[in-house]
Amino acid sequence: MAVQLFYFLSALAVLSALMVVFSRNPVHSVLYLILMFFCLTGHYILLNAQFLAIVNIIVYAGAIMVLFLFVIMFLNLKTDAEKGQPPLMKFIAVISGGLLLVVMVSILSKVSNMEAKKEGFDSQIGLVENLGKVLYKDYLLPFELASILFLAAMVGAVMLGKREAGERHF
Repeated sequence: MAVQLFYFLSALAVLSALMVVFSRNPVHSVLYLILMFFCLTGHYILLNAQFLAIVNIIVYAGAIMVLFLFVIMFLNLKTDAEKGQPPLMKFIAVISGGLLLVVMVSILSKVSNMEAKKEGFDSQIGLVENLGKVLYKDYLLPFELASILFLAAMVGAVMLGKREAGERHF
């Protein structure tokens, strides 16, 4: 069952990544990228890395994609701007893509086929519970110092963003 799910998620990830590149509408391109991030999250869950899966959903598929959509909608891109590209730019793009393909194929041809060893496998390695134990046991001081730093940054952002009583609104 896990192998079929892996192949399904891989095919969907490759298809959505191709649609990101070939989609004419930038909003559709961002939506396909969100689908690709969800497929990547599925791969993390198959690898028993729940923390990475949750962080991927919250940070990438949530916050960063909202930022991308905001920028795309803020720019209000027109389709007329893309039609005036000179043929030299298209030629350079094809040459660059071809060189990237050659580099990728040469790197992948040198990779050896490694087998996973079952005797050294620990199924508890990617769980959030184990990460929490390590954070609160071995790295308690750096974790608490980072939380104080984040708190100071939030208070500073609120103080900088706060308007004074006599300030003009632009």
